[in-house]
Amino acid sequence: MGAERQPYLTAQDADASQTLLEQVNQAIQSGLPLRIQGTNSKAFLGREVAGEVLDTRIHRGIVSYDPTELVITARAGTPLSELSAALDQAGQMLPCEPPSYSDAGVGDATVGGMVAAGLSGPRRPWAGSVRDYVLGTRVITGLGKHLKFGGEVMKNVAGYDLSRLMAGSFGCLGLLTEVSLKVLPKPRLCTSIALEMDGTRALARLAEWGQQPLPISAASHDGRVLRLRLEGGEGSVAAAHDRLGGESIDPAWWQALNEHRLDFFTDGRALWRLSLPTNTGVLALPGEQLIDWAGAQRWLKSDASGDEIRALVSAVGGHATCYSHGMDQSPFQPLATPLMRYHRQLKAQLDPHGIFNPGRRYAEI
Repeated sequence: MGAERQPYLTAQDADASQTLLEQVNQAIQSGLPLRIQGTNSKAFLGREVAGEVLDTRIHRGIVSYDPTELVITARAGTPLSELSAALDQAGQMLPCEPPSYSDAGVGDATVGGMVAAGLSGPRRPWAGSVRDYVLGTRVITGLGKHLKFGGEVMKNVAGYDLSRLMAGSFGCLGLLTEVSLKVLPKPRLCTSIALEMDGTRALARLAEWGQQPLPISAASHDGRVLRLRLEGGEGSVAAAHDRLGGESIDPAWWQALNEHRLDFFTDGRALWRLSLPTNTGVLALPGEQLIDWAGAQRWLKSDASGDEIRALVSAVGGHATCYSHGMDQSPFQPLATPLMRYHRQLKAQLDPHGIFNPGRRYAEI
């Protein structure tokens, strides 16, 4: 039996759920759309939304945290840095490594924005996505109701799938007000190494190592150097390092990659995120590439058109998302007709008046 959970609320935290609910109901009555945002740290992702700003930062605070049960519950406007600090103090973490895209604390992401965007960091292929760690949510629906879905333990499955639908929805399905997340202990040892090799060899080695019990938790290649992060028990990490060789590097490199602070991300060309099937080989694409997620995710800086990039990526079973605001009319990969039909039906059920972030992902919804 876990210890009794203690509140982590501070003087600056507040429950503003009633204020948010009133704003949503006013929008329903007036028929005017809402543009949901926290710090707007993901503004570069998606299409422009016209509407009255609904700022979630007034509703913030860690409601409860039980390290023994590996569960933390926070209000949507809580800064992600605040949640991470509480976990770090207990030796725990969000394994999916959601990026904040903040600059020295400026524009720090919120917990609600983290879930709504559904973005994960370098550990994603080995630890899972943001969606995999969402246990439950509180959501203000497009019918003007404040409802609770899911719970705070994995075995409580009532409403569980609807909570997971919020991950990656970009606020189009409802207003998140509270999230319960599964967390895990930090690994006992973390070592990062670099090995010089070309892209073809790097992808071949990663495919080979993926079939072996190696404690790899991040893998990236920049065209010349393969960087690996090894995490786990001291013995397994040391043995893997001895076997793989390589020069030790600063582990801060992974945060720079995750937050797009590397030089690769700083030029004026459009940035594309390519999601590819596992073990896809080297792709001949116009521009410069950076391999992440052991090859399953690749970053592309290119002046080529979206149609050209998507055609090349779709040919190998992948899809592409434009991370540069205004550089492509359809930032997200266009959906096939059956999938778009399901998206429309879901939007109609959860947001029948179309007030939540209309058009953020697709013009039709």
